[in-house]
Amino acid sequence: MLDELNQIEKNALDSLQSVADPAALEAWRVAQLGRSSPLMSVFAGLGKLSKEERPAVGQAANQVKVALESALEEKSAQVKNAALAKSLAEEKLDVTLPGRGVNIGRLHPATQQLRRVLDILAEMGFQVYTSREVESDDMNFQALNFPLHHPAREMQDSFYVETQGRGDNPLLMRTHTSPGQIRAMREASAMNPQNPPPIRIALPGMCFRYEQITARSEIQFNQVEGLAVGEGITFADLKGTLADFAHRMFGQDARVRFRASYFPFTEPSAEMDIECFVCGGKGCGVCKNSGWLEILGCGMVHPVVLQNGGYDPKRYTGFAFGMGPERQLMLRNKINDIRYFWGNDVRFLEQF
Repeated sequence: MLDELNQIEKNALDSLQSVADPAALEAWRVAQLGRSSPLMSVFAGLGKLSKEERPAVGQAANQVKVALESALEEKSAQVKNAALAKSLAEEKLDVTLPGRGVNIGRLHPATQQLRRVLDILAEMGFQVYTSREVESDDMNFQALNFPLHHPAREMQDSFYVETQGRGDNPLLMRTHTSPGQIRAMREASAMNPQNPPPIRIALPGMCFRYEQITARSEIQFNQVEGLAVGEGITFADLKGTLADFAHRMFGQDARVRFRASYFPFTEPSAEMDIECFVCGGKGCGVCKNSGWLEILGCGMVHPVVLQNGGYDPKRYTGFAFGMGPERQLMLRNKINDIRYFWGNDVRFLEQF
C-alpha cells in the first residue's frame, strides 16, 4: 500500500508539469484530489487494513495529500502569473481614454416642483402640515361641507378601502388634501377652545381619485393646499397672497385674474388664472386660445368648515387654496401628457 501511495504521488506530480491553463489545472485537481481519485480510494480503504498497518498507511496518505495540495497551490500561482503576462503582452491598454462617468441621481421632477412650491410658501410664512392619506368619509367630505349624496361628490370619485360596518363613514383614500384643514384646525383649537390661535399652513401630499387615466388626468397626483385662519382675514388678503405667490413662482411680470367658481368648502370661491407665458396672452394651443392658464382654486373658508374645525365663524374668517404641482410643471414646460410623471421613462426624467 505504501508503494502504491508513492506511485500515486509520482504520477500526479509528473502530470502536473504539463498543466498550463486554468481549465487543465481544475481537471488535474478533480483527477488527483477529487472523490474518485486514487488517493481518495486509499483513504476509503483504510478501514479494511489491520490495526498494525492502518496508522502507517494513514500517515503516508495524509503526507501525499498535503504534498499534492501544496503543488496545486504553487502551480495555480504560476498559471495566473503566466495568464497575466500573456494578457499584458498581447492586449493593448490606452491609458489616455477618458474614464466612465458616474451617473448621479436627482430628485423626480414632481418632487422638485413640490419642494419649489413649499419653499415659496415657507418664505411667505406658511408652515408645512402633513396629514394622513387614508381618511374617513366624515373627514374627507362631511366635515368639509360635502353632505351625504351631495352632487359635488361626483367630481371626486373615490377609492373606498373599508365600508363594511362603518355605515355612512367608510374609509377611503383621500381625494384631496383638504381633510388636513379640519385636522389642523382641531389640533389648534384643542389647545385653547375659547381663543383658538391663528394658523397659516401649507398641506402637501398625494391624492387619489378613481378616474379614467388620460393625458390630463391620473388616479394619483400631488396637491398642495394652503389655509390661513384668524380674525379679520378678507378676500383681499387671499388675492394679495396668491398674486404674490404667482409672482414668486412665474416672475414679477406675471399677470393673474380671478374667476368666480364653486367649491363646497369655500364661499365665495374662485379660480385663479395666470397669463399664458407661452403666447403672452395672445392665444395659443397651450392656453386654448384664451390667453390664460388656470393654476389653482381658492376661496374664503366656509363658515360650516370653520365651525367643524373648532373656530367660531362669527369671530374668525380664513381663506384656502389648492394647486397641483404637476399641473404647474406641465404648463411651465409645455408637457402635454401627465402620465409621463409616473411612467419612469428615463428619457423624460433626465430633462429635469
